[in-house]
Formats: sequence, C-alpha cells, structure tokens
Amino acid sequence: MTTPSKYAGKVNAPDFPSGLDWLNIDRPLKMADLRGKLVILDFWTYC
Repeated sequence: MTTPSKYAGKVNAPDFPSGLDWLNIDRPLKMADLRGKLVILDFWTYC
C-alpha cells in the first residue's frame, strides 16, 4: 500500500502565459475556465 503524497491535491497548475496564440477559440483560456472539466492534452510536432 502506498502512502499518499502530502502535496496531493494541494498544488495548482499555473495560469497560461499572456500572449499565446490560441486556435479554434475566440479568447485566451484561463485555468479557471477549465476547472471541473476533462482536459485532454495532445502534443504534436512536425518532424
């Protein structure tokens, strides 16, 4: 049995930096906009 980390659930993700380019949305996202939603991250690159 593993012991839960004392930091589990207590570290919030930082907000997105200003000036990012966003696709398919009309305004920049904030972390508060995503709270309570399922978020899927898709990392890709051109090689």
